[in-house]
Amino acid sequence: MPINLKEVNGIKIQTKHKASCHCGAVELELNLPEGLIDLRRCDCSLCIRRGAIAASVDLDGIKIIKGEDALTLYQFNTKTAKHFFCKHCGIYTHHQRRSNPHLYGFNVACLEGINPLTVEGIPTNDGVNHPADR
Repeated sequence: MPINLKEVNGIKIQTKHKASCHCGAVELELNLPEGLIDLRRCDCSLCIRRGAIAASVDLDGIKIIKGEDALTLYQFNTKTAKHFFCKHCGIYTHHQRRSNPHLYGFNVACLEGINPLTVEGIPTNDGVNHPADR
């Protein structure tokens, strides 16, 4: 069952919530009128290494407000998903999803004021046995 949250430890998820990489070179504005939707982890070969908790947003739900030139793209395997990282500090900010290319996944840890490590019960998607690999 997907986890959706409107607040984390008493901090309300704003409709327009700011997110950034570690060094601040990349800043995003996320449109989250329903809060954090579809919180999850993934066990594909990339996600298992980065350990991020992701949530979903529509493609038009992310606006890069600073540092588009600081983002770098990484793709692997089917090259369907597009993973974006800050080229200065290396933080994963968001990705266009392979399982649903009409959505972005974003790194919940990049949200201003939110500590995703305090959220319990986040499911893990089976990225090792992805349907697109069959």
